[in-house]
Amino acid sequence: MIDNWLLWLILAGILAIGEIFTEGFFLFWFAVGAALACVAGYLGVSPVWQWGLFLVSTGILLLISRRFADHFTGQQPPGIGADRYVGKTGIVLVRVDNAGNEGLVRIGKEEWRADSETGEIIPEGTKVHAVRLDGTHLVVAPAREDE
Repeated sequence: MIDNWLLWLILAGILAIGEIFTEGFFLFWFAVGAALACVAGYLGVSPVWQWGLFLVSTGILLLISRRFADHFTGQQPPGIGADRYVGKTGIVLVRVDNAGNEGLVRIGKEEWRADSETGEIIPEGTKVHAVRLDGTHLVVAPAREDE
């Protein structure tokens, strides 16, 4: 029979290797928790305490790292990437019809597949306002007269 500490060591190794092949720095904390449980098992601590140490240490590390990451990454500033088109005004090139899966708008020099925010058909040539980005489609609404 394999000792508990050896199982924890194998689990820690698998999780550490898994971290190499994934993004997000998530599995690493589970690997650290498994390594701590491995040490506890090697020292003869009961399996219940090993599991407790694994769960508590992993939970604490996840919470700390999440707060740390949120502090440094924060919200993406507006106007970065495709989000820069939200709030802009454009023109319908191909009528926007959600039911027919049609819709093409031009904002600036860019052309985007478009969906109507309300589901109404927006005819070609209509000025539209980009409300939000939904995947690779801009969700648009007819522009007000003053836009």
